Amino acid sequence: MNGYLTVQEIALNWGVSPRQVQILCKNKRIDGAVRMSRIWIIPEDAPKPTASKTKED
Repeated sequence: MNGYLTVQEIALNWGVSPRQVQILCKNKRIDGAVRMSRIWIIPEDAPKPTASKTKED
């Protein structure tokens, strides 16, 4: 699909594992990511989400 990349392609571009990209998609952290049947498609210009983990005291 033009304008969209697969989880594997995004993982290579961002330097993370494909599983991490799937988790980000599932948690709605990637704008425009859509699940089609069993695969996620992600806009090729989607920015990499920043870490949102916070340390609790």
